[in-house]
Amino acid sequence: MNKIKEVIRLKAAGLSLRPIAESVRLSLGAVSKYAKAAADAGLTWPLPEQLTDETLTRLILGAPVDTSVAPKFVPPDCAAIHQDLKQKGVTLQLLWHEYRDCHGRFAYSYSQFCTLYRQWAAGLKRSMRQT
Repeated sequence: MNKIKEVIRLKAAGLSLRPIAESVRLSLGAVSKYAKAAADAGLTWPLPEQLTDETLTRLILGAPVDTSVAPKFVPPDCAAIHQDLKQKGVTLQLLWHEYRDCHGRFAYSYSQFCTLYRQWAAGLKRSMRQT
């Protein structure tokens, strides 16, 4: 059963928010938000049969966010980072600051930037140059 439906059912049964939160394994804030939104929408238990889970979710949470329009983070150029790190005095933090300055709010945080670079670097083959 949809957790929103379960919150509405338990609220109609007279339970307070804390036992409902423990029962459906949601935070107290989420249960409070769902109960208030259901009351504002005039939804009571039993819910109308024609009300689908998708429609209920849209009523309670609002319209779903269109992820195709949402801004995406710009992935770092790991190959260029790898080459730059070979230079003396260049660090990941310095490269991240340059990356962040170029991409602004579409840039990854420093920890995610390092994680992405380390994942990329782990895929490199080890080699030994013979001179």
